Parts: sequence; C-alpha cells; structure tokens
Amino acid sequence: MHEVIGVRFKKAGKIYYFSPAGHDVQVGQSVIVETARGIENAYVVKEERTVGSDDVVLPLKKVIRLATADDHKQVEENIELARQAKDVCKEKIIEHDLDMKLVNVEYTFDRNKALFYFTAEGRVDFRALVKELASIFRTRIELRQIGVRDEAKMLGGIGPCGLILCCSTFLGDFEPVSIKMAKDQNLSLNPAKISGLCGRLMCCLKYENDEYEQAKKELPDIGEQIYTEEGKGKVAGLNMLERLIQVEMEDPARTLEFSLEELIEQGSLTG
Repeated sequence: MHEVIGVRFKKAGKIYYFSPAGHDVQVGQSVIVETARGIENAYVVKEERTVGSDDVVLPLKKVIRLATADDHKQVEENIELARQAKDVCKEKIIEHDLDMKLVNVEYTFDRNKALFYFTAEGRVDFRALVKELASIFRTRIELRQIGVRDEAKMLGGIGPCGLILCCSTFLGDFEPVSIKMAKDQNLSLNPAKISGLCGRLMCCLKYENDEYEQAKKELPDIGEQIYTEEGKGKVAGLNMLERLIQVEMEDPARTLEFSLEELIEQGSLTG
C-alpha cells in the first residue's frame, strides 16, 4: 500500500500521483515535485489517501517541499519569460520560413528546459530553429507538435453553448468521440452544429452517451410494429431521456404517446 496525493500542473491538466513524503499537504496548496522533465510546481487536487500498487505507477516520485513565497514568485517570473520567448520564437519561425503555428511556451520550474508547443499540417524540419533558440535562451529547447484539440485546451475560448471550453476548465483527458454518438442522440449531423472550436466533434457528445446507449437497448426501434391496449401501431418517435414512445396507430389513424413502463405493463414490450 502507498500514501499518495493527486496533483495537476495545469488548471485542467491530467492528475498525477506523488508520495507526500511526510509533508502535511492539503487540497489547494502548491507543492514542488520532481518529474521526468525536471523540477516542477504543481497544485494539489486530491487529498492524501492510501492506494494499492496496481493503482499507481511505481516507483512513486516524491513531494520535495511545500511551495514557498519565493517559489510562487519564480512561477510568475517563468510565465513572463515564457511570454517573451513566445514573441521571439514567432519572429524566428517567420525568419526560417517554417510552415508551423506556435501555440504556447512553457518553462519548467527550474528553467532547465523551455517547451515550445506548435501545430502544423505535416512534419516540420525545425533543427535550425532549435539551435538558434538554444543560443538565445541558453537552456534546453524542446519543440513539441500538438493536435488541434490540445491547441484549444491551451488557448481556451467560448464554446457554442456560451460557456468556457470544457477542455480548458475541467477535462483532464480527451475521450474518443464518434459521429455515432450524435446519431444516437438524434442531433443534427451538420458539422457546424456538432463541432467545437477545434473543428473536431464536441467533447460533450460523450457526457450523456451512456444514458442514450442504455435507452436504445430498452426502447423499440423506429418503425417497429407493436401491439398496445389501443390496438396495433408502429413506433413513430422516441424520447430517449424520458423513455417515451410515440406510436402511430392503424385504426383509427392517430398518434399516441406511451411511457416505457406503460408498454411493459401492457405486455407490448419486455423489460
């Protein structure tokens, strides 16, 4: 068994687990930890708990210390340095005539590395750019190509719903989203209506998908012939979330609405 805390390095980033190493750590506090890419500042989002070896990646990295006022000051300085580095890198991309778009720049907490995130249609030969950036900033340089969903997560924005993008506020990981989810929810398949700012299918299509899949198993198909207490009819419409079935009756011609429970009680459907 292992004592762990959950931390994030960004507001809506993935949660990583570290050993508190004897430190009294509370949710909301900042801590300094050692990671594969160097010393970093992180924010505690899950309180200390005991987990089994199968629930974490071993060996566990440890919390070095609780963040101090000087550490917070360094984080702010790093943000300003990254902002300046971004301006310089944009100029150099133009000078080197590279077909790439710079999205964001980050410094590790100890300034041992500067990471430049960019998007591009294909592969980019940025070796000359890396050499020049290394000579300017005197630190290790890493250029990392990201996708359009990651770009939206980093930059943020307002979604079609009028709210700040889910990916930049609380989604730690992207989950697969398919056009089938939109079909199951009876949504318009117009790409403009089911795509987010990134141009990909909206992440929120996944939120209610399990409920719709369950409803699809319980409800009859559109066009299916069923027998009700009112007579024989054909399923003309479904309200998935409320489990309501619209039935087009044969004689006399009319459309009636039944709940799933009513049709099960009548023996028209099996539960």
